[in-house]
Formats: sequence, structure tokens, C-alpha cells
Amino acid sequence: MANRALSMFGNAVRLKCPRCGVGRLYAGPFRMYPNCAHCGLTYEREQGYFVGAIYINYAATVLIAVPGFFLLDVFTGITIEQQLMIWVPFAIIFPLLFFHHSRSLWLALDHLFNPTKSVYTVPPKK
Repeated sequence: MANRALSMFGNAVRLKCPRCGVGRLYAGPFRMYPNCAHCGLTYEREQGYFVGAIYINYAATVLIAVPGFFLLDVFTGITIEQQLMIWVPFAIIFPLLFFHHSRSLWLALDHLFNPTKSVYTVPPKK
């Protein structure tokens, strides 16, 4: 199971299908393909499916910003205003940049724990 999980999360980091690792997830900046062009895995199983990705994105933002704030406070001694000038833009920009990966990681996590729930369609003809 550990090898399978590492493979799935490796695919997620590369923004590939968690099942086959070949199909791309994104057709545009904020538009996913409906399913994998290679194996047919349906990416969005139901409406609201990617709500978990919001939690992943939020957690990643907080796990970077909070320790970053305290580390800068301890080691640099910069003022709170200067800290806010760093961390407020970070808290706005980072979630936008991490959007693709949070969805990809959520899809891999869900497919790892619920592979039988996945909806498989016939891959499109090439």
C-alpha cells in the first residue's frame, strides 16, 4: 500500500491521473478535464467533490504562513507591519498558485482510500 500511495502522490504532484499516471488533469488554468484521456477515470465524481481540496489548500497555506511568521519574528525582528506586508500577499497568492496541486492531491487521496467508488468510463478513441 505504501508504494501505491507514493506512486499516486507522485502522480498528483506532476498533475497526472492518480490511477494511470499518464492522463493530464487540466485543460486550462482553472478547468479540469472531465476524465482521464488514457484510462477513463472520472475526475469529479459528484458536485462539490473538490471541497476537500479547499481544506488541503487552506492547510498548506497555514502550515507555511504561521511558522514563517514566527521564524521571521524570532530571527529577523522585523515589525508587525513588515510581517503583514509579507504574509497578507502570500495568503492571497499562494492558494491561487497551489490550486492545481490541492485538487490533484485531493483526487489522489480519495482514489487511494476509495478506489472502488471511482467511476470508470471508456477512454476516448485516439
